[in-house]
Amino acid sequence: MAGRKETVSDKEILRFFEQSPDHFLTTNEVAEYLDFSKQGTRKRLYALADEKLLDFKKVGRNPAWWLTDEGREFLEVGE
Repeated sequence: MAGRKETVSDKEILRFFEQSPDHFLTTNEVAEYLDFSKQGTRKRLYALADEKLLDFKKVGRNPAWWLTDEGREFLEVGE
């Protein structure tokens, strides 16, 4: 993949969802946590959704993201 080297793993992103008291998170909330741009965060979240580790629903113009069962299973692997 072209661009910057990833500084945050997929598992770290998914852990943020798992540990959040909220049922879903916005792109802005995740971007703030990661200290990434909104655009960079959106790319990572859509990539995780393509892998079925996250899912989303558009709320107005913005997606609301949540951890899928597959995402929870992915986090359990290797623990």
